[in-house]
This record gives sequence, C-alpha cells and structure tokens, in this order.
Amino acid sequence: MLSNAHLPIVGFAAFSGTGKTTLLKQLLPLLSARGLRVGVVKHAHHSFEMDYPGKDSYELRKSGAAQMLIASRARWALVVERVRDREPRLDEVLLEFDQAALDLILVEGFKDEPFPKIELHRPSLGRPLLCLDDEAIIAVASDAPLDDIRLLPQLNLNRPEEIAAFIVDYAAKRNPVLRTAHGALEGNP
Repeated sequence: MLSNAHLPIVGFAAFSGTGKTTLLKQLLPLLSARGLRVGVVKHAHHSFEMDYPGKDSYELRKSGAAQMLIASRARWALVVERVRDREPRLDEVLLEFDQAALDLILVEGFKDEPFPKIELHRPSLGRPLLCLDDEAIIAVASDAPLDDIRLLPQLNLNRPEEIAAFIVDYAAKRNPVLRTAHGALEGNP
C-alpha cells in the first residue's frame, strides 16, 4: 500500500463527471466540524496553473524559478516545477504533507493505485462499477441502489453526512488516537 502514509487516508474513485470535487466540498466542512484536520490531495492529469499572468509569483516562476514559495500571514503555497515522463505516485506526493499537523488525508484521483477508496457511482452515467475490479475500494456511494458490489457498504451519494460518518468511523478504527483526541469522533458533531 502506501509506505509514506502515517495517518488514515481515504480516496474517492470515479469516472470524470461523477461529482468527486462536489462531494469533497460538502465533506470538508462536515469533517472539520467534528474537529478533524483534513488534508486533500487532488491528482490532475494535465498541467495546471495556480496563479495567472500578471501576478508576481507567476511571473517569477515563468522567469525560471524552479521553486516559487509565496507566503502571507494567512497561508503559504509552494509551486515546484518538475519535468517528468510519468504521472506522480500518491506515495511520493504524501512526502510533501506535514502529516503531523493532520488527522486524515482525503484523495481525489489516483484511482488506479492500491489504497482505501470510496467509489462514487451514478448508474445513469452508464459507466461500469470500479469495485468489481479494485479490491482497495472500501465502500460505494451511489445515487441509486446497487446489486453487485462485493458486499461492500453502500452509501447514499446524496447524503454527504452519511459518507462523512463512514469516513470518521473508518479513520478512527485505523487510528485509535483520533477517537480519544477528538471527542467529536464519538458521534458528537
């Protein structure tokens, strides 16, 4: 699995257009309200920009900075330029996190890698279930009842509070310190 993971990790695997980012935006406030410090990894299959032309950090990076760190009293961001012939592995990306400052990491993407994931499935999209071929999937969240999902827990994709409760329970079972350190994990939001 992931040798660089020092705390519980739960990913979201789905085909494009299923609603992974939308669900994450709903889950983060629910998990934060329970006292969890959550990190998020999002995989992009293409080049991306965090800044835009005209901003100093963008212009300095485009001028040749191999690493560009911008900092304020509210946040900091580090952009590292890399030229690779392959996509990054999740285990490599985890080295960049300050895991000691987190309780849980949620992952969007990296669906082909073996780590615990919740599959998001919308039968109306006509895509196959990933869980039938991926032993790392720990639950399926769908917007309609499903039959053949390997006896996995079935969650309601339209009820993010149900998915958040599943994640909290999953994380607490893997890290008992969470249960005592965050009384909210005992079911007290």
